[in-house]
Amino acid sequence: MRKNSDAGYTMTEQEGVIKFQLSYQQAELTAAADISELTAWRTLCVQLGMLGQHPLRYDNYGFGNISQRLPGTDQFLISGTQTGGKAVLTAADYALVSHCQPELNQIAATGPCKPSSEAMTHGQLYLLDPGINFVIHAHCPAIWHLANELQLPQTAAEIPYGTVEMAAEVARLFSATTVTRQGIFTMAGHEDGVVTFGNTAAAAFQVLAEYYAKALALGAEPNLWPG
Repeated sequence: MRKNSDAGYTMTEQEGVIKFQLSYQQAELTAAADISELTAWRTLCVQLGMLGQHPLRYDNYGFGNISQRLPGTDQFLISGTQTGGKAVLTAADYALVSHCQPELNQIAATGPCKPSSEAMTHGQLYLLDPGINFVIHAHCPAIWHLANELQLPQTAAEIPYGTVEMAAEVARLFSATTVTRQGIFTMAGHEDGVVTFGNTAAAAFQVLAEYYAKALALGAEPNLWPG
C-alpha cells in the first residue's frame, strides 16, 4: 500500500483513502442513528483481529469497517475513515451516508467524521438487496487465502477497493454467483479483504465466524498477532 501526502481525495492505494466523490457536512448524528448495536459487533470483530489496527499488519494502517442500514431507507451508518486504531468507537466515530450513487461515484454523508473509504461498496450492497441490513468488511487472511477451497465468490484481482469498478463488480457477483445465498465474498485485489452481510448483525457475523472456522479446519493460521 503506497503512502499519500495527506488524507484527502487521492487515488493511491493507501488503506483508508477516500476514492469516491464525497459531499460531506460535519454535524452530530441524527436522533434516529442508534450506534449501540453497531459498536457492540464492531468491538467483537476488533477482539477477533478482523477489524482494527496493528503495527505488524498493513504498515500499521487501519483495516476493516462495519455498517448498518437505517430501517426503511437506503441510508446507513458506517464507521468513519481513519478510526481503525480505536478499540471501541463512540458516536463521534460514525458517519451517516444519506445518498449513494455508485454509477456516478458519488456519496453524500453527514456526521462527526467522514465515512469509511469502503462506503461505496457498502452502499452498493444495500441498493442491491433490501433484505441486507448489516455489512461487515473484515480482514481475515485465513478466509482470504483459502477462498478457492472454500468456494467463495471473489471480486476480480485487478479491481481496487472503494471504487466505481468495485461497486460494479459486487453487482456482477450478485447476478453471476451464489453470493446472495452465501452472504460472503472476498476481494481478490484487496489483501485479506472479506465482506459478509445479512438481515441482522448476528447473521452477518455468523457467516464470518463459520467461514473462519472452516478455514481453520483446512489448516489456515489463526488470526493471532502479538499484542
